[in-house]
Amino acid sequence: MAELDYLQTAVLALIQGLTEFLPISSSGHLLLPSMLLGWPDQGLAFDVAFHSGTLLAVIWYFRRELARMIAGGLSLGPMSEEGRLFWLLLLATVPVGLAGLLVRDMVEIHARSVAVVATTSIVFGLLLGYADFSGRRDRGPGRKIATIGWKTALLIGLAQMLALIPGTSRSGVTMTAALLCRLDRESAARFSFLLAIPVMLASGALEALDLLAEPPPEQQLLLLGFGTALSALVAWLSIHWFLRWIGRISFQPFVVYRVTLGAFLLLFLA
Repeated sequence: MAELDYLQTAVLALIQGLTEFLPISSSGHLLLPSMLLGWPDQGLAFDVAFHSGTLLAVIWYFRRELARMIAGGLSLGPMSEEGRLFWLLLLATVPVGLAGLLVRDMVEIHARSVAVVATTSIVFGLLLGYADFSGRRDRGPGRKIATIGWKTALLIGLAQMLALIPGTSRSGVTMTAALLCRLDRESAARFSFLLAIPVMLASGALEALDLLAEPPPEQQLLLLGFGTALSALVAWLSIHWFLRWIGRISFQPFVVYRVTLGAFLLLFLA
């Protein structure tokens, strides 16, 4: 069991909350404290705590939309726009769910290295830059979420399977796919965030089941609660800021950051 103090927990919660929904890979950043500072691995209990915080943040942020989507999706009446989006999100979740069941353990064993994280950070960062530039080059207004059909949803869902590779960034790869499908920046980000909810619910449930086999000691519960609350707060602020500003600043700063981070990891830590 990892022995983290409050400072370490705060730093890791800040990293998780800040990077979970930005297109820069939370898994890659969570490797840095252990590699640079020699901190212990955070362990499953803290994984569950931090992921629970970010999940609570995205659910709370989109709570009104989610309520309408669930009501519309389960309604026996005519299909509403929100109900249609509900089923599209479930469709887009199927590929990564199946892939996760098949290759999750293999990826954890063979792909969790600094070299992999660095390479994927650079490669998928450049793809994000291309997708963003391609959308601007067309000079069109971009598609909205309401225009998404089952083919587009499935394509974004298939792209999401790549997020099983550490360093790829789930939000980054789904936003890239959405941009390539000609969604505008805000719509691409919004669909990506909504798509995170069923994925995080499923992966969180699996982690929670694993945690039941090795529950944390009682004296650690307060620390875990602190980590959950802090990651939730930071994640909510991250979502709010990103949706407010992405239409104005483009994805290019994130591309530059990803390439710089990947190069640093390759040069000094790989």
